[in-house]
Amino acid sequence: MSGYSLLSGLCVLEVAQLAPSSVGGHLADLGADVIKVEVPGVGDPVRVGGARAVGDPTGASFMHLRWNRGKRSVALDLRDDADKRTFLALAATCDAVVEGMRGGYLDWLGVGYDRLRQANPKIVLCTVSGMGSDGPYRTMGTGGPVFDAYAGLRDVRTPTDPPTAGMAGSTTPPIAMYALGAYGAMALLAAVHSASSTGTGTHVEVAGIDVAAAWMPDLADAELNRDRSLPRPTWLPDGRLPDWPRLEAYRTADGEAILFGSHVDKFWRNFLIAVGRPDLIDVELTTVDADAPARADHVWRALREIFATRTRAQWIDLFVEHGIAGGPVNSVADMLDDPHFRARTNTYLVEHPTAGELEFIASPVRVRGEKFSPALPPEIGEHTADVLSHLSASR
Repeated sequence: MSGYSLLSGLCVLEVAQLAPSSVGGHLADLGADVIKVEVPGVGDPVRVGGARAVGDPTGASFMHLRWNRGKRSVALDLRDDADKRTFLALAATCDAVVEGMRGGYLDWLGVGYDRLRQANPKIVLCTVSGMGSDGPYRTMGTGGPVFDAYAGLRDVRTPTDPPTAGMAGSTTPPIAMYALGAYGAMALLAAVHSASSTGTGTHVEVAGIDVAAAWMPDLADAELNRDRSLPRPTWLPDGRLPDWPRLEAYRTADGEAILFGSHVDKFWRNFLIAVGRPDLIDVELTTVDADAPARADHVWRALREIFATRTRAQWIDLFVEHGIAGGPVNSVADMLDDPHFRARTNTYLVEHPTAGELEFIASPVRVRGEKFSPALPPEIGEHTADVLSHLSASR
């Protein structure tokens, strides 16, 4: 059912909703058997989250089709004593449990880490939440954009008139919400590795706000150590390198844009030779002095004129031919049509019962000799009978 075979044999029990479901999603993509526990008749709200529905107006969301693909679903109400016993019996057969609710949710239900450890001493519990299990905000409801705003990653607008685009104060996609799953999967796998050698499980935690806070460590670390560091003399006072025009975006002849990335001297020389502007080689762009801004401005203006002479596609061809660093500035639609994107088999096809053939972005992980081809997400409780029948047989 899952995408690859790397984690074949790893069994994970998931109690998660919305973005924390991506932890199990990453694991299922790599081959783990992820059993998703869902409330009967209700399920994970991410099933219908998002502005577009697949198949019909009440159909599945794209986040659900990504984060819950390749999993199995068991319908259990963990507020029910009998279902709690079933859950613990399942945990006894699994390697790990993902708790993807508010921190302490399983403890509140009476099936937290201490109880899980009684059922399975080697069990790993990976708690994934927004605000974490301690601190004054631990009980606060939260969501993806809040993580970024908390950590200073989100540029939020507060206009006088009602906004006409975007949500949560910005049109920028959230960062930590999507990174959360990768960090959670990494923590869980590290803990399972430890348990396999020690025979003892552990409880690991990943919080969305902590992921956001760690996402740009150079900024946070510099602020933490402001009094114990000093400006590097080879950088401009505004925080840029003196050769910043060599790492800048420029408009092309067709109204598109190219991101020039030739900060390294060899790439810079290759470019200037290719475009017939060797005169710019002698412009000093490494020394920080009173004339540095003027020299950079001169080069930037020259580059702006140069890049306006070719289309984006022509520049990419020239970059590839002459060994020049950079790349296209694409929209999502542009990326999907980009020849490099298509050449790398970045998508896979799957048949949907009502929408027909669908195409989705594949896992960024590549496994030599294997094809990424996960199953569609399960219906709520689709595998309850099968999973529980195997549980009964194992007792």
